[in-house]
Amino acid sequence: MKDRVRVLMIGDVSGSAGMGALFLGLSSLVRDERIDFVVINGENAAGGFGITINDYQALKRLGADVITSGNHIWQKEEIYDVLEKNDDILRPLNYPDPCIGQGYTVRKKGNFTFAVINAQGRMMMAPIDDPVKRVDKIIRDIRKETSLIFVDFHAEDTLEKEAFAFALDGKVTAVAGTHTHVQTADEKILPGGTAYITDIGITGVTDAVIGSDPQKSIERQLTQLPIKSEVAEGEAHIQGVIIEADAVSGKAVSIKRFTK
Repeated sequence: MKDRVRVLMIGDVSGSAGMGALFLGLSSLVRDERIDFVVINGENAAGGFGITINDYQALKRLGADVITSGNHIWQKEEIYDVLEKNDDILRPLNYPDPCIGQGYTVRKKGNFTFAVINAQGRMMMAPIDDPVKRVDKIIRDIRKETSLIFVDFHAEDTLEKEAFAFALDGKVTAVAGTHTHVQTADEKILPGGTAYITDIGITGVTDAVIGSDPQKSIERQLTQLPIKSEVAEGEAHIQGVIIEADAVSGKAVSIKRFTK
């Protein structure tokens, strides 16, 4: 059995353009990069807001081992029953109890066992439970099953994302930020062996305003009216990171961001 694993974490899938990019490029990416496990944030798959049952099923067919989310997971009520019955689609762990769905999962694939945790920030977002305390509470139990622990931290504020990552440094394999749809260039391995990046980006149209139609976004800024955003159409890309980790210790060996 090999001593390292390679995990692909893909940024927020935005509408049909993002789904199309995955359809065209995910399988070759997994093959060429020798990926062992795939995590995709799917909370914006349904026209930029939420995820439908069809989107969930399509992401699974395309190769997602686990689908993570964030504050938009609640947009489509049809997904609630799926959240309740399945642990391969997650909502942020730190929504208050009782809340439908799972905030983490432990899944075996091939010779390895992977854990995925989904958490959400609070700065400039909903005042839900403390993400550090909620995640830290479950890590000890997860580590009884595996040391390969990957966290999707769905948050707005860079300060909060970095502080969250340092709080978990050495306890998890990776903390990958999502939500802002703009890929950052700060990927690194923290002192304790945890891979980190502030935001892994968007899977959708990058020549747009966080995946939305620029004209609608400009109009909203000029008028300050609650004009509904519309997902941009055009050439779409897959963005994310590839994390290589020691299969025994769970410590990250490398993190590489990409746009495909």
